[in-house]
Amino acid sequence: MEGRRRIVGWGVLALWVIVIALAAPLAGKLGDVQRDRAVDYLPASADSTQVAEITEQMPGGDSTDLVLVYHRDGGLTPADEATAAREVAQVAAEHPLTSPPRPVPSEDGTTLLYAVSSTEPGTDEAARDAFVHAVRERVSGEVGGPGALATDAGEVYASLDGPLLYTTVAVVAILLIIIYRSPFLWLVPLLVAGVADYLSMAVTYALHQGFDISVSGQSTGVMTILVFGAGTDYALLLVSRYREELRRTPRPYDAMTAALRGCGPAVLASCGTVALGMLCLLAADMNSSRGMGPTAAVGVVCALVAMMTLLPALLVVLGRRVFWPLIPAYGSKPKAARRSLFAAMGSSAGRRPLAVLLTGAAALAALALGALNLPGALKQEDSFSTTPEAVAAMKTLATAYPQTGTQPITVIAPAADSSSALRTARRTEGVAKAELGRTGDGWTEISVLASHPPQSTAETATIRELRSALGDGVYVGGPSAEQLDMADTSARDRTLVIPLVLAVVLIVLALLLRSLVAPLLLVAAVVAVWGAALGIGGLVFEALFGFEGTDPGLALLSFVFLVALGVDYGIFLMHRMREECLNGTATGTAALTALRTTGGVIASAGLVLAATFAVLVNMPMVQLAELGFVIAIGVLLDTFLVRTYLVTSASVLLGRTVWWPGPLAKQDGAESVAGAGAASGDGVGAASGDGDGAGVGSGSGSASGDGVGTETGTGTGSGSESTPVRV
Repeated sequence: MEGRRRIVGWGVLALWVIVIALAAPLAGKLGDVQRDRAVDYLPASADSTQVAEITEQMPGGDSTDLVLVYHRDGGLTPADEATAAREVAQVAAEHPLTSPPRPVPSEDGTTLLYAVSSTEPGTDEAARDAFVHAVRERVSGEVGGPGALATDAGEVYASLDGPLLYTTVAVVAILLIIIYRSPFLWLVPLLVAGVADYLSMAVTYALHQGFDISVSGQSTGVMTILVFGAGTDYALLLVSRYREELRRTPRPYDAMTAALRGCGPAVLASCGTVALGMLCLLAADMNSSRGMGPTAAVGVVCALVAMMTLLPALLVVLGRRVFWPLIPAYGSKPKAARRSLFAAMGSSAGRRPLAVLLTGAAALAALALGALNLPGALKQEDSFSTTPEAVAAMKTLATAYPQTGTQPITVIAPAADSSSALRTARRTEGVAKAELGRTGDGWTEISVLASHPPQSTAETATIRELRSALGDGVYVGGPSAEQLDMADTSARDRTLVIPLVLAVVLIVLALLLRSLVAPLLLVAAVVAVWGAALGIGGLVFEALFGFEGTDPGLALLSFVFLVALGVDYGIFLMHRMREECLNGTATGTAALTALRTTGGVIASAGLVLAATFAVLVNMPMVQLAELGFVIAIGVLLDTFLVRTYLVTSASVLLGRTVWWPGPLAKQDGAESVAGAGAASGDGVGAASGDGDGAGVGSGSGSASGDGVGTETGTGTGSGSESTPVRV
């Protein structure tokens, strides 16, 4: 029998080897379909998208627009100007340009710019990058403009994959070593998380090929974080329960079967809630947000599949020795318990629930006010925490030409209406110059230069005026218009997706908890966490990190992630509380028991998830850094303030009303928690120190009203097992 069981374990491993072999060709192609141009993030209906698509069909295809910048602080010399003219002439001789470049000197004489545009690269990004690098090799000045910025952005995103993966692996490894205190055990879930990440890359590529979902550097980076963060959380639950079962069961296979039966439903409910929350992003109009939904859901589901199949097989095959030096021998008992941190937290929440609730809510509300201090919309040149050459060139231009537009606005009009469109554009307030460009396929390109710096408030007003004056059928695009469309689309998406996420999560929680009040409590808590996390971002983004703008999609994406992941942890707490109530425990006492017994699960999982998202803060893209910071801070607030104090104290105050209108709301029994062992901690079984570290196992503890608590059963926490203690 035991031999057959081992065969099952080896069979699962063999199946995963086949899966990895099949996934390898697809996973390796994911980078080839990743698109990170601003226009790739926008919906097909946006004016900017229409401009990009039409210009690609014009003679020569899409143009690559550059700005060559020559600058000297003390003023350009005649020799500098001669060098610039010679180098620009060489560029024109080596590459077909749409028009001869002309010098535009600054008023202070420190800067000279040449606008260079070529259709030579067409729509091929590799050809565009080659063209930009060729121009940079030829000229001694700085090369900026939309084409150069796209090249620099692509190179930054391409450089993320390695550092992001290595840093995430290192962070998770350190945390697992601390939690497990074993030189071998931490390697197993880390290896499985790596396999899950590889599988998620293959599935995402297949989805792109089959359903044309948008794939960006942002979405793939977040997917990796989710795989390692959520996957490690699932591993913590499973390994802890498996260790517990090994003490009761002589055979590892049987122990693992019992562990999967015990923690499987909670993990499935957790994964399902997060995945459904992520999929709500499919309703967004923004390509980048819509693509993020299925990509993130794929990451969570792949993590679940790997942790519930591959991890158990590896642990069973390796046997008890994988826990060395703290091997859970059959029939052994964990070390004597000590009072836990979460028992102390529960004690304070039980004694003064109203004061705790009001104080915590006031603190979150005060933090949320910081959101009013969030910097304005993020400009393209401020999207990097480093300073690529294209960004340096744009900053030089902004200083040398403070009252002049240096980045063309592209207008696409039907050829038959080109003359009237040109006249209208020239009459529009804020337009300094408008000239006819290429014509082809029934369309005419008009190049417009605003009187104000790129992406300034005044230039944004000019773009809106142009669109209003030119009317339907004429499209206004270009880099500044793309940023405007991104902000407008993000605002519309928030009004649609946020209510949808709330509705989906409420329905899932209502079905799971058989209540309406408890789901409303959990959702209100995570919304408060989101507001507070954004508020903290508003206080530190500019002052501490030097970020000069906020990504338009930050509010929506951070909301979806924090609500889905926060409710995920709420499920652990409230589900445990419901189990206690079903066993006849008063709701207030059940809330404190649930906190004590699931506190370690939430703490360990929250720390891992927050740490993995914090990895994004060190990435050189401001959008990723802001998203990672807000989610990491939100998870920590949710873990150590909202779950431990606010939800628990609110549950104590509400009593059995928290389960309304379900049958538990009608049960009889005292709701007082005064003197209960669960509240006071006098009879609390806490975490032992036998190897799972920072966790508290769960038990089926109950408490009587005379100050004597009794705990029976064993734990399901992510930390070490609880010890039955009788006082």
